[in-house]
Amino acid sequence: MNIEYSISEIKKISASMFKKNFLGIFHGSISARIEHNQFVINKKDAIFDGLNDNDLTLLYSKKDYRWNDASIDADIHLNIYKNIAEAKYVCYSMPPFITAYSINHSFLEPKDYFGYMKFGNIFIYDPKRFDDWYERAPSEIYRYMIEKRTNIVVIKGYGVYLYERTAHDLAKSIALLENSCKLLNFSNGFAS
Repeated sequence: MNIEYSISEIKKISASMFKKNFLGIFHGSISARIEHNQFVINKKDAIFDGLNDNDLTLLYSKKDYRWNDASIDADIHLNIYKNIAEAKYVCYSMPPFITAYSINHSFLEPKDYFGYMKFGNIFIYDPKRFDDWYERAPSEIYRYMIEKRTNIVVIKGYGVYLYERTAHDLAKSIALLENSCKLLNFSNGFAS
């Protein structure tokens, strides 16, 4: 994949995702596979509302000094790319309605037409404990995706990991899922 094109796509969708509160200030991660052993990802101090070239870093599967500046989620992204050939773009986000819904539910069944047609039922992954989550997450997330044959993992109280083949599909999937959860929360009297 062309690195300039991938960077341009990441910048474009990250700004949109920031405006929708899917990515925050210093919170979340987004990446694109460049070749089988390299990907570009945001740095840990990136602000998603206006990513520039200095906010991104090119990483190789063999770790070097650049990994020190990369997002805390870089190992998770690497393992998804190493183990799932279809993954071209990966994102971790914490959309508020998805995350809120995940706290009190074990699965997500969209009741709106578009959410139901796209996702059907989604099991909500429970990490059980958060104190060692970042040690376990790099292996648990990609294994779950492979075992369940899914490109999305909704994690209880944590957010969403998702991969897609295009940046557009990545943003679209998160937006559809967040809208479905917003409607579920509203219909259950969560917000007014």
